[in-house]
Amino acid sequence: MKCLLVGANVARSPYPVYPLGMSMVANALIKAGHLVFQFDFMQNNHSYENLTARIKQEKPDVVGISMRNIDNVNLLNEEKYTDVVKSIVAHIRSISDAIIVLGGTAFSILPEKLLEDIDADYGIVGEGEELMVDLVNKLQNHNKPLNSILKATPQLNNTKIPRPYYDKDIMDFYLQNGSIANIQTKRGCIHRCTYCSYPYLEGKIFRSRDKKEIIEDIEFLTKECKAKMLFFTDSVFNDKQGLYIELLEEMVKKQISVPWTAFIKPEKFSKPVIDLMIKTGVSGVELGSDGASDEALTGLGKSFKFKDIIECNTCFTDQGIPTANFFMFGGPRETRETVKIGINNIINLKKTVSFIFQGIRILPNTKLYEIAINRGIITKEDDLLEPVYYIEPGLDREKLELTLKEKFKPHRHCVFPPDALENSVKFLQKLGHTGLMWDLLISGRKRKRK
Repeated sequence: MKCLLVGANVARSPYPVYPLGMSMVANALIKAGHLVFQFDFMQNNHSYENLTARIKQEKPDVVGISMRNIDNVNLLNEEKYTDVVKSIVAHIRSISDAIIVLGGTAFSILPEKLLEDIDADYGIVGEGEELMVDLVNKLQNHNKPLNSILKATPQLNNTKIPRPYYDKDIMDFYLQNGSIANIQTKRGCIHRCTYCSYPYLEGKIFRSRDKKEIIEDIEFLTKECKAKMLFFTDSVFNDKQGLYIELLEEMVKKQISVPWTAFIKPEKFSKPVIDLMIKTGVSGVELGSDGASDEALTGLGKSFKFKDIIECNTCFTDQGIPTANFFMFGGPRETRETVKIGINNIINLKKTVSFIFQGIRILPNTKLYEIAINRGIITKEDDLLEPVYYIEPGLDREKLELTLKEKFKPHRHCVFPPDALENSVKFLQKLGHTGLMWDLLISGRKRKRK
């Protein structure tokens, strides 16, 4: 069958992100013998005219739409993205009889509500490669599934996780717009953070991709696509099993050194591991710190303390590796006292930049969802398509916002609200800066323009 896959993401902050999930589904369909075309809405400047031309040219039997985000999870400057997908589907309906299938992280979080609201034919929850192939095969044989929502069990591992079928034209657009080429090395997450839906979406264990295939992807992105920097998109790069160390060792064997970044769980790293990172080209890391005090970290379900954040930060900054930290105020167990402690802790973090969020977006299938119901913040009847943010009862939202603005404003390395520099980032990208932007906020750090 002819399949057109559409990347529907329109969020550009902090930088536009290549539709990696769509490219993995594309590869699975191609391997199954189907004819696949990829169309990225952002690359086409949100043009319905271009979408019309592509549909009329390819005449697809099935259109798969990848949904990356429901909204921007920013309480102080809310943006919804689902209306864009709804508009895309309505437009496709007006010009084509193709079967429309929704998928991606955003859809998997609220599948029933989104399928109803957007009016597609089918939706796939979780990793969609095998289910999308199975659905298209059934449609080809005129055997339409009775259930409109198909749910995957996270089980793909090693070579069964398909490689991305990177579209070079789409990738060129992202690289030319200040982006970083993204690559996944594993799926799943063993951690149980209160607010996070990763374990539900990808499973509660780490499932690694084949190292040989990862290396081939790295070589393709750097040699063929001329990517100047890579972003490992794993939920957590530094897993306890040491899968990330095996990958770095393989990169050293292959003499691969390319600027890269990743999400890091705060912990102490040995010098040999830091040396491996440096040899392979680490250019900066983003720490999933989240809680700014020990009490807040406990409320968020973290297994570390703030001293571990300091120690981890120092492991990197002592070697000249820039770090970014991300913090959320208002979570479970947050009090006015822990807010004061947290503000002081963040301001005193050395040689780093910190992005600060107020409130936490409540998502189904998380511990925070259960807590919010028990506290009366939401009810089981709330569909959560409209964002609801958790702020611990007893904290005043407006006073918290004023406090955070007042205390962080004098400090260049503390960014609140987290999108406060969005226009500056866009300007830097136009000037030719690529890759990380937050590292320019670290005092005394300079970077040559690319």
